[in-house]
Amino acid sequence: MGDFYQNGIITTLHNLIDRPVSDIEAELKQFSKQRPMALMLPSLFSELEGPALAAIIDEIAKVDYIDEIIIGLDQADEAQYRYALKFFSRLPQRHRVLWNDGPRLQAIDARLQKRGLSPEEPGKGRNVWYCLGFIQASGRAEAIALHDCDILTYDRRLLAQLFYPVANPAFNYEFCKGYYARVADGKINGRVSRLLVTPLIRALKKILGGSDYLEYLDSYRYPLSGEFSMRMDVLNDLRIPSDWGLEIGVLSEMYRNYSTNRLCQVDIADVYDHKHQSLSAADDSSGLSKMSIDISKAIFRKLATNGVVFNSETFRTIKATYYRVALDFVDSYRADAVMNGLDLDLHREEQAVELFAQNIVKAGNMFLENPMETPFIPSWNRVGSAEPTLLADMLAAVEADNEEFAE
Repeated sequence: MGDFYQNGIITTLHNLIDRPVSDIEAELKQFSKQRPMALMLPSLFSELEGPALAAIIDEIAKVDYIDEIIIGLDQADEAQYRYALKFFSRLPQRHRVLWNDGPRLQAIDARLQKRGLSPEEPGKGRNVWYCLGFIQASGRAEAIALHDCDILTYDRRLLAQLFYPVANPAFNYEFCKGYYARVADGKINGRVSRLLVTPLIRALKKILGGSDYLEYLDSYRYPLSGEFSMRMDVLNDLRIPSDWGLEIGVLSEMYRNYSTNRLCQVDIADVYDHKHQSLSAADDSSGLSKMSIDISKAIFRKLATNGVVFNSETFRTIKATYYRVALDFVDSYRADAVMNGLDLDLHREEQAVELFAQNIVKAGNMFLENPMETPFIPSWNRVGSAEPTLLADMLAAVEADNEEFAE
């Protein structure tokens, strides 16, 4: 049950009452006549064998307002792709599985590589980018939503509330970010958002003074959520990062392209839990350690494009200020946990803060050493200009894969 408080410079849509999900879905069914909807599911093959995705698909199968479902499948050979087609076949909605490692889509990727337009880094960003391209090629949707495939606490209310702000023709929102409390199994989760992103933004506001961009980021209650929805016209100019900066990068793109009164966030779940990344304190190329570096770089990069000048001394100041702010947050979260009867490991929390403080400096040094780094994948507008037939060829390749390998 949420409060009604509007904080920051974007609209917050709350879950004020336990409205029956059937009522929301009935409205969405009406909206779909004017604004057809598509759902994107970026997935690793391993998630088909995990504990979450089968239950997610069972819930989505009950939904009657979605016109098309696009599943981006990574790290799958031919036998695994055939298995995936069978796995998703119980979906009654029109759906397509993009075999990103298959020869047809690899040929599409090779064409993009020759033009210098292919995503350079494998991962969720690349998967999402190809799904977005297919949705444009398909041309069936006016409203699009995306969520992760490892949500252990999934129910279809999450999907309905995520779609509603961009599907309702009476609303003018172009983009909506889902948020939720990261509480599950008697613990407060979401360390990177709680202990890195918010304290870093607050530290930067102290150091840099007034910044519309930082105020904007600070308006999001859970900026790292993997759930968001958008209108179709957002896709053309959208540039997304291929690394762990995906979520912050998308928010930055929305800030660049739209007035904040066209953006919102919505409460989509009372309880949310998914696969947890390890801290990886000894390896900054994986886990939460790499995530913290990529996210920090994404924020520094965006501030630099807004005219902020960084140097080594600046990043040392940021680290010191962040560290104090983050420790104050740990105290706040500890009190919140105790009052709610939840567990919070103080030692584990402060270990994360210490690692994130080190990684803020690492991210700053990486930025200074390579300020021209461009992790953004080109927009599909640019791809269409360089390769006018590529989207149609991609659509044909996906259709051919789905037809040839379906049993």
